[in-house]
Amino acid sequence: QAQLEESGGGLVQAGGSLRLTCVDVKRTFAHSPMAWFRQATGKEREFVGYITYDGQNTLYADSVKGRFTISRDLARNMLFLQMNSLRPEDTAIYYCAGDLYGHGQDARARSWGQGTQVTVSS
Repeated sequence: QAQLEESGGGLVQAGGSLRLTCVDVKRTFAHSPMAWFRQATGKEREFVGYITYDGQNTLYADSVKGRFTISRDLARNMLFLQMNSLRPEDTAIYYCAGDLYGHGQDARARSWGQGTQVTVSS
């Protein structure tokens, strides 16, 4: 079983930035795509974006495109989510994920981290 550990969440004002980090502790997804999802209170878990196995390509949900950037450091088995121009509607628990399936913005995952809370105030 994979072990994914997120960090970097917190409270930020609208318009601010945060960078989330995910450590793929066991290097389970070193040669596989990885993704970020989020879940707001009372809402279904939502796809945020994913990155290819080599870090060369990314795909984002329309709601975050142009504001969020996913990257990865393969040598350090780390995944990042840089979040800029944050909005209150970005408030959610953010999850690092692997073992992806589905297509495009309909991507889903079988492996998850514990999540890190991001709260954006007005």
